[in-house]
Amino acid sequence: MSTDANFGERLESQTVAYLDRIDDCVALLPRALDEYASDGAYDETVAEIAAVESECDDLVRGLTALITDAGPDDIGLLNTRINFNESALLDFYNELDVVANHTERIVEEVAMMRPDADVEPFADMREMATRIAEMTAVLGDVVEGFVRGLARADATETLAEGIEAIRALESECDDLRNDAIDTAFADESIDQPLVHRELAILLDELANTIEDLTDRIVVIASKEPGIVTDADES
Repeated sequence: MSTDANFGERLESQTVAYLDRIDDCVALLPRALDEYASDGAYDETVAEIAAVESECDDLVRGLTALITDAGPDDIGLLNTRINFNESALLDFYNELDVVANHTERIVEEVAMMRPDADVEPFADMREMATRIAEMTAVLGDVVEGFVRGLARADATETLAEGIEAIRALESECDDLRNDAIDTAFADESIDQPLVHRELAILLDELANTIEDLTDRIVVIASKEPGIVTDADES
């Protein structure tokens, strides 16, 4: 097997392993908020999220090292798409790492702020967490196809459906954020509306980060005819 084929396979396999752990990390977010609301094992889930986030840090360091340490002979002719997009790809992986980092931050902030869980704004935020977990699962498929398209010169990948799904879920998160904040300040029985506002914004920032990653994919793919990100082009 040629060196360039080995490089492409390593990039794909390491990316899939990384995406799986990011998905594992974010999938714990709805569970954590449910446990907080029910006085369950919230602290244990927070610790689990922190452990997975640390694994994600290690995995992304390995991925960026794989790219930066590879010379032309390692990448080879089959991976000219990676060579051409190396800087943008490194930025992309670093932004992807924000997803796990921000998930950890959210559960830590909940532990510090101690919001009232028996109110409508917190229920909205639990729904936001569920949508974000769904977005992350779809993102894994999109990114896997994107990297496969870059790593294989003859590959054609159509990512439009996943990208549109992520954008639709992000829009739902916007609505839930607005509902949470509006209700927090309109309902006089809620003692700490600013706490709910801050947490709703943090969740929204996580959803925005995921959507921004699809925007980065669209920009890179615009120069790569083998990667289709618009349904009208497929």
